[in-house]
Amino acid sequence: MGELDDKVALVTGAGSLLGGAIAECLVDAGARVVLADRRPGHLEEVAQPLGDAAATVVADITVDDDLDRIVATGVDHFGGVDHVVSGAAIFDCSMLATTREQWRRSFDVNVVSSSLLIQKSVPHLRRRGGGAIVIIGSISGHRSQPNRLVYPTTKSALLGLTRNLAQELAPDNIRVNHVSLGWTWSRNIEQRYGSRERADEFAAEFQALGRMAHPHEVGDPVVYLCSDRSSFITGAALAVDGGYLALGPEALGQPFQKVPVVAPRAD
Repeated sequence: MGELDDKVALVTGAGSLLGGAIAECLVDAGARVVLADRRPGHLEEVAQPLGDAAATVVADITVDDDLDRIVATGVDHFGGVDHVVSGAAIFDCSMLATTREQWRRSFDVNVVSSSLLIQKSVPHLRRRGGGAIVIIGSISGHRSQPNRLVYPTTKSALLGLTRNLAQELAPDNIRVNHVSLGWTWSRNIEQRYGSRERADEFAAEFQALGRMAHPHEVGDPVVYLCSDRSSFITGAALAVDGGYLALGPEALGQPFQKVPVVAPRAD
């Protein structure tokens, strides 16, 4: 018996490596999943090995009718909705030259659409006696970072959304939690760095475990937050970041390696 047997989860951003890994972990725990993404090719690639446990919806989450179709698929295809995993996100930033349209689009995808999907799902979670919602965020929501402005701001907003939804939905036995990701292997990172080895070398500067996460290392914590094992956890931000947020300004000692401390004189 899986700990999520008979549960139904909606997963957005499901066509990404991360979304696919989360879906696989949910199914391994016994859940059935509705996979939503705007890229049909990636979506089918994720769904195919999951068989009858997965249903797909090609959707733009900034379109309300598409959000309705995602929820309706959970209800019509699997009989209800127990969990929402909001994982869709975009990166669109020109720093101080970022346009109003870029700001609006980023907030629409990263924050507003997540909130509206949850809003549309809540009546169905209530009918099931409660449930769990997991919002996929980032360490970028906790720390300022060079050469980034828009994305970290949207991720900071998701922390506030998590806290306030957790309070609002607690009387309905609906828990809302946040996963703060560190550097995690993805198609975008592969395009930027070319290989996992090079990407790990870069991430090792910022994460105490000396590498970036494999997507399945995020999927397992998501299953935990959906399961009864986390029944008294809500409004929390779980860092799945290899130690990124635990490090202070001296990080992993790189400043001392680059500029060695001169030993004090004995006299």
